Amino acid sequence: MGVVKARDQDINMLARLLRAEAVGEGELGMLLVGNVGINRIRANCSDFKGIRTIPQMINQPHAFEALLHGMYYQNAREKERRLARRAVNGERHWPAKFSLWYFRPGTAQAPQPCPPTWYNQPHVGRYKLHCFYEPTAKECENVYNTF
Repeated sequence: MGVVKARDQDINMLARLLRAEAVGEGELGMLLVGNVGINRIRANCSDFKGIRTIPQMINQPHAFEALLHGMYYQNAREKERRLARRAVNGERHWPAKFSLWYFRPGTAQAPQPCPPTWYNQPHVGRYKLHCFYEPTAKECENVYNTF
């Protein structure tokens, strides 16, 4: 059983998001994006209060740039559906284990260093081109209680 409720259509939505946001980062990179999304659903803090479902998390205004691009609207592939299920089942990896934000500075051709903070939260690590940001306990203690 998953750490959040997910119907088949929710898994497909999450799979499409993983692909659109991080296909160039490989399987672990896509799984890290899934970790951040699941954390947003479970933490109920900061900008994510009241977010309880995968559709709410994905469709939150200004949450994911991928929704502005065509790749998100392509059909989910089985590879990404498997990764989405792993995230929904609670598999988490550093640096996204407790992260609520990620950001890709620069471009694939000209990556930039990770800013020390994002949305006033500290940088905790980088995976390939994506920088991950974990809230402080003061900002969101609940994210650390989601196991």
